[in-house]
Amino acid sequence: MEKKTSTFNNALIWFGAGVSIAEILTGTYLAPLGFGKGLLATLLGHGIGCILLFFAGLMGARTGKSSMETAAMSFGNKGVAIFAILNVIQLIGWTGIMIYDGAAAANGAWEIGSWIWAVVIGVLILIWILVGIENLGKLNLVAMILLFGLTVVLCVIIFRNGGGEIPEDDSISFGGAVELSVAMPLSWFPLISDYTREAEKPFAATMASTVTYGLVSTWMFLIGMGATIMTGTGDIATIMLKAGLGIAGLLIIVFSTVTTTFLDAFSAGVSAGSISRRLKTRPVAVGVTVLGTLGAIIFPMDDITDFLYLIGSVFAPMIAVMLADHFLLGNDASERKADWVSFLVWLAGFALYRWLLHVDTPVGSTLPDMLVTMILTYVVKKIVGRCQKST
Repeated sequence: MEKKTSTFNNALIWFGAGVSIAEILTGTYLAPLGFGKGLLATLLGHGIGCILLFFAGLMGARTGKSSMETAAMSFGNKGVAIFAILNVIQLIGWTGIMIYDGAAAANGAWEIGSWIWAVVIGVLILIWILVGIENLGKLNLVAMILLFGLTVVLCVIIFRNGGGEIPEDDSISFGGAVELSVAMPLSWFPLISDYTREAEKPFAATMASTVTYGLVSTWMFLIGMGATIMTGTGDIATIMLKAGLGIAGLLIIVFSTVTTTFLDAFSAGVSAGSISRRLKTRPVAVGVTVLGTLGAIIFPMDDITDFLYLIGSVFAPMIAVMLADHFLLGNDASERKADWVSFLVWLAGFALYRWLLHVDTPVGSTLPDMLVTMILTYVVKKIVGRCQKST
């Protein structure tokens, strides 16, 4: 009998996803808004992103299928192979970015060479992969208790001792800040079903996953934004040093990077199975970790905003088509089978997202793009379905 994951273990997994240097770093970009507007943008963006993330995860939880297997229900086996390849590529990118950020921050706290820290973090990720998601309960619990305690200490020290050195400016708009806040939960859309599909209690596990991630990610954003405003810098290592955390800060950096990046590498292995059945999850995950580690050593990866927007433009309309199929057209199989229609609607959604990036809406680009794409999916597939029935 296949071992299932408990609701608590799913919550732990997504706690680890939320406690991330990338989340803190993205939060630093919101500092020019000031704390009040930045807080509102963070809450609004995470609210939008996590509601959508919940429904994406619920599809996998209900069907017992991985993220790419649920995508095949809308795009067919050939269509989903395209998205699986894109997903693996973006997960290799995420793995490299996370290791790069973690290594750079760790080297700022203890200077022994960024490449050495990249190797250390890469090896720890490999240990997480080899232990396996089914057996990570106790290991994750210890890591999460440690990270929780250290991030509380970090938060208290920063907000107690900060000096308010960053003035407000217009380098980022409110809508742009909302979109960055949406982009972080959005980046997990193609992954969440890889974990909720294994849940003992599908609805409860999906709810626990999204609520836990949303709260923790919001907290990380506020740490990054507040630390930048109050310490006068967006550099993670400098923030840790100014907070006087020393070794404790180093542990936050390393283990938060490991617990988050493990999910990226593991999901790359799961997605690879949608490209070819010969590609097995753990070997691919190991390969992705190695590639990500090498990329972190070789390439500069300091600004990830364009990368986040690229992920959004690809996967927001993809998930929108899937949500429309599953929740709006779920009882009408004839409309759902038009794979070519799904792909054409996705192309329209992709183009719309890229256009919306140049339009400063108060809710960012993701929400209007997904709403329009879902409506378009429903209308076009209804028309195509009726045409098919009449011939």
